[in-house]
Amino acid sequence: MFPSRPATGTNGRLVQVRSNFFPITTLPDSVIHHYSVSIVPDVPPAKNRKIFQLWEQAANDQGILEGVNPVFDGRFNMYSPTALPFQSDMTVFSIDYYDEDEFPECANPTEKCLERRPKVFEMTLTKITNISMESLKFFLNGITSETPDEALAVLEVVMAHRPSLRFTTVGRCFYTPDQAVQIANGAQLWQGFHQSLRPAFGNLLINLDVSATAFYQPGPVVDIMAKILNRSPKDTKLLNDRDRIRVEKAVRGLKIVVTHRGQIRRKYKITKLTNTDATTTMFTLNDSSTEESVQNYFLRKYSKKLLFPHLPCIVVGDLDRPVYLPMEVCEIVPGQRHLKKLNERQTAEMIKFTCQPPHIRSNKIAAGITLLQDRDDEYLKDFGVSIGKEMLTIPARILAPPTISYHPASKEPFITPAEGSWNLRDKMVAQGVTLASWSVVVFGTEQDISVPSTQKFITLLCQTCEECGVFVEAKQPPITYASSTGNIEKVLIDAYMIAGNSYQRRPQLIMCILPNTGVPLYAEIKRVSDTVVGIATQCIQAKHLYAAKRQYCANVCLKMNVKLGGMNSFLSSMQLPFVSDKPTIVIGADVTHPAMGSSATQSIAALVGSLDAQCSRYSAAIRSQSGRTEYIQDIAGMMTELLRSFYQSSGVKPESILVYRDAVSESQFAEVLERELHSIITACNELEAGYRPRITYIAVQKRHHARFFPIRKEDSDRSGNVLPGTVVETHITHPSEFDFYLCSHPGLQGTSKPTHYHVLHDENEQTSDSLQELTYRLCYLYCRATRSVSVVPPAYYAHLVATRARFHINESAGEEDYRNSFNFNASGTDVPKPTSEKLFSTVKPELSKVMYFM
Repeated sequence: MFPSRPATGTNGRLVQVRSNFFPITTLPDSVIHHYSVSIVPDVPPAKNRKIFQLWEQAANDQGILEGVNPVFDGRFNMYSPTALPFQSDMTVFSIDYYDEDEFPECANPTEKCLERRPKVFEMTLTKITNISMESLKFFLNGITSETPDEALAVLEVVMAHRPSLRFTTVGRCFYTPDQAVQIANGAQLWQGFHQSLRPAFGNLLINLDVSATAFYQPGPVVDIMAKILNRSPKDTKLLNDRDRIRVEKAVRGLKIVVTHRGQIRRKYKITKLTNTDATTTMFTLNDSSTEESVQNYFLRKYSKKLLFPHLPCIVVGDLDRPVYLPMEVCEIVPGQRHLKKLNERQTAEMIKFTCQPPHIRSNKIAAGITLLQDRDDEYLKDFGVSIGKEMLTIPARILAPPTISYHPASKEPFITPAEGSWNLRDKMVAQGVTLASWSVVVFGTEQDISVPSTQKFITLLCQTCEECGVFVEAKQPPITYASSTGNIEKVLIDAYMIAGNSYQRRPQLIMCILPNTGVPLYAEIKRVSDTVVGIATQCIQAKHLYAAKRQYCANVCLKMNVKLGGMNSFLSSMQLPFVSDKPTIVIGADVTHPAMGSSATQSIAALVGSLDAQCSRYSAAIRSQSGRTEYIQDIAGMMTELLRSFYQSSGVKPESILVYRDAVSESQFAEVLERELHSIITACNELEAGYRPRITYIAVQKRHHARFFPIRKEDSDRSGNVLPGTVVETHITHPSEFDFYLCSHPGLQGTSKPTHYHVLHDENEQTSDSLQELTYRLCYLYCRATRSVSVVPPAYYAHLVATRARFHINESAGEEDYRNSFNFNASGTDVPKPTSEKLFSTVKPELSKVMYFM
């Protein structure tokens, strides 16, 4: 279905690297028997597996299985290496299940102590089909291109069955609380491993990588509440409504177990917290109409005097018949995933926890294969599967870096970076803009951020800009102060007017000095500037004013230049294979979905398109679309905009289109390609009848677990990672299709992650060398950095555009009388009026052909 791999590339220096793949040395020869599993009542996969274990143990004791070891995916599928000796295709079993957590005194979960009543489950096994493994061997050897999904699904379950019984399973990851690390606000981090199967030519491989995820800390709810609020338990007496709401948001939906009933430790799920404390939370007793407080009830019924009667109560059960529990008799059940978005502090601690140098990560992975895939695993033996325990050593090539061009008047107009990074010393941007009309808004007071400090920073910034080739005519822009919690729309329109009146020409830029890194203020500034005013903004954190450095100012200059339509650097046409041969537009495409727990329901689709043969400047198109839709619904309309922009900028129509499509999983390749390719062809034909450029369509994947580890020191950078330009296209790639891994960036911290590029459609008949060289060299043209980046810039830019569009939600319109009160009209400059309230506002036309999103 997708293009076959052309001849492998030859450019670059040949090296050997280790990669976190392990070969499956023998595969099943026999037919595999597939059964469906239905367990009633419905329970989560973890409990399904416990029920399956009870059935397996009982069936072995009764001789039903006759020594066969079937495997189960925790949901609906069971596979067996031989046919199970059942009388019919459908067999029903009844299983008694005792929840050991409710009666911890019982050592054996099946032990009938304390008059425990079991929960009875009905498990139905139905024979579905027999699965031949021959199709997998044909696929691995390149004889057939059709992926044998059934055979691969069997082996995924075989490989995961034993680890799923021993570890906490999340998707394809297996976690353990051993060596868990506590982080801020009642969360903890568990270590584990991600395991998946990857087909390669002649081999089926296990891809194993270290993983980590957040869980809620187990323990007394009072202690966890204190951690959520960053206090000690003794400091929870003064709990205001804001604190209560914060705690309720954090714990709502969590499972708890009660501790006040001795051996009976019943579990509940938190519905909410009461607005009142235990002394004033009243309820009606079942046997009368008498009301009693929670505090008095626990004293009378359980002889328990509450130590924290001032805290709100936990509400469990149905809100129509609520049950009230004092916090101090409840504990958080272990092993509950933290599904809410981590806050800034938690995220920083997660990054620190997961950031491991290559040699440490490599050693952990090597140990992990033994931990997950035990040599004595009877399930693997029954299915005839054996696994190599040594990480693969594979060939790679290190591509040479390009020579980057700056303005010819620079002292150093050309630079060939070493190890993927360089600096702006003695260099001027290739095309610098002139900044003639702008203003500065300081969000704070003069006491917090003084005028002299602001002016000193602006002076240094102007000097640095001119050194970098960006000419600033207006070196003393007007400075205004504003509240960060006020009407941002009014503030920015006022700043726009002040700049226009001061210089009697249309303002080009508003610089905003921010007091902190908070998202709400930044988001509102970008919403207003992008969709209401139509002007570029440059945000600066106030902390940089006091210790301003030229390097920081130079980085700001790079962003300002492209936001105003300039070009920072470029590569000579000879260094851009394929693009330089004929007029070619390079497209980046991305779709972002609402974050988990977000109230937003729509997804954002973003496209960027190059404006000329240098591939250094891009225009953008945005659409909102149905939530969770993976393909771009209006890609035809978006492509029309970008093709017109290319023609207006370069004066020629593209003869080729090169699409780098981000955010597509392998299971969606076919559908997304079919829909989007058809729409692109339609858009071209509607622009001009018969217009049909050649299209190459490449999926860009960062969500994978392939890692590379250098063997020789001379093949590594200072961080111990593989060098930028390392490309791998054999041994771990698809058996027959055109894909490759490229590590295009220098290592900073941790282990570098390569990007996976998979060609889904190619009418331009790209060679391996041509596409790999082009993709790598483009990574040196990310316009706001002096480093090569890890993802090809068009895809990177599309992601930035889609993320920026999330800020364009107009949740509250400005004051109506303020909207209608402006009539500034100097030198042909019209005052933009605020847009009316709508879900997503559109970017102003003034910004559509510049890189406002940087």
